[in-house]
Amino acid sequence: MNKIPDLPNIEPELLDYPTIGKLAPAGGPDHPPRILMLYGSLRERSFSRFLTFEAARILEHFGAEVKMFDPMDLPMVGSVPETHPKVVELRELCLWSEGQVWCSPERHGAITAVMKNQIDWIPLEQGAVRPSQGRTLAVMQVCGGSQSFNVVNTLRLLGRWMRMFTIPNQSSVPMAYKEFDDAGRMRPSAYYDRVVDVMEELYKFTLLTRGRTAYLTDRYSERSERARKAIDRQIAKL
Repeated sequence: MNKIPDLPNIEPELLDYPTIGKLAPAGGPDHPPRILMLYGSLRERSFSRFLTFEAARILEHFGAEVKMFDPMDLPMVGSVPETHPKVVELRELCLWSEGQVWCSPERHGAITAVMKNQIDWIPLEQGAVRPSQGRTLAVMQVCGGSQSFNVVNTLRLLGRWMRMFTIPNQSSVPMAYKEFDDAGRMRPSAYYDRVVDVMEELYKFTLLTRGRTAYLTDRYSERSERARKAIDRQIAKL
């Protein structure tokens, strides 16, 4: 086996050489982009839910197929089997999605337990499938007081951990109680315009990654691990 002179630790046959041609869509789907929306509050007058629904309307106008997960009655992670209907619903929606929107209120400087519980129920691996890997992600937050970015920063960290493509733009709505009318619709403002910006960007990035996700998430370390396991299986048969 010929080694690369300056890179002796690399197995040459497992190394990919990225090119523009390899980034061409591989049989890209023709259905509308599928976006899953998660919000982090159970309150009847929930501003994170209002903001999430406002974002959903924008995405639907662009042509996306949008599904909302209702976190009500989702048990705390680890308290019930994974066969619980709400857990199964959440995981199936995650597999269905191509992109996601996460929106949480800020509570004690962080995301809510409701938001974290939903993310914790999504496994990094489910058999041979990674339910969140390669999905695009937009993050938003609502604040009861002055503007903060604690929540969106935490959601970005979680998105990276879940191997998602988190878009650069984000939305943080301060004093959210002033930004929504009695019917839960968002009033015209610079904050509303930013939500449009974020959904527009999410839609673009979701289209951009369609048909390319498998290649974009293919990693040398994982190819190397698969190769070692294949060798071990062959040895075990001897």
